[in-house]
Amino acid sequence: MEDVVLVDDEGNRIGTADKATVHHRETPLHLAFSAYVFNARGEFLITRRAATKKTWPHAWTNSCCGHPLPNEGLPDAVVRRLQDELGLASTAVDLVLPTFRYRAEMPNGVVENEICPVFRVRADDMPRPEPTEVSDTLWLPWDTFVSGVLSGELTISPWCYEQVVALSELSDDPRDWDVASTSELPPAARA
Repeated sequence: MEDVVLVDDEGNRIGTADKATVHHRETPLHLAFSAYVFNARGEFLITRRAATKKTWPHAWTNSCCGHPLPNEGLPDAVVRRLQDELGLASTAVDLVLPTFRYRAEMPNGVVENEICPVFRVRADDMPRPEPTEVSDTLWLPWDTFVSGVLSGELTISPWCYEQVVALSELSDDPRDWDVASTSELPPAARA
């Protein structure tokens, strides 16, 4: 069993729930994260969600998403999930969108409802995807990825689309994204 942290609209922790039971038509607001992995060449790692995922199976998305365990810091959760999902060791984990929040509904009514801070990560290993999490990976130049997303040529998960729009407002070059202060995180994510 893996618990997720439930939060109120201000990002305060109000409890926990079993991750296996939290995503449905009435998904409560909970804490998550998204990671955007770049290698030494500046390429971005896009991943395709496994067919067995409850939300957005088969969808192309950002490098890694996940939920921190209760009492686990978000950077630690990012490192853990990158290792679990992709077999990647990160060399840098930088907070770039501390207050990102979204709600998205699948055609079958299943909802994602998350406060989901976004991280830029540096990792130079070749990914070794865990097949129950990730079915495919691809390294792309960031500008090629952004152009494909914004033009509609590349269909991705709804949270990734919203994040790409927000990240594009920071700078065209991910190396220029300012690192945000952890004091900007929602209260439940500051522990």
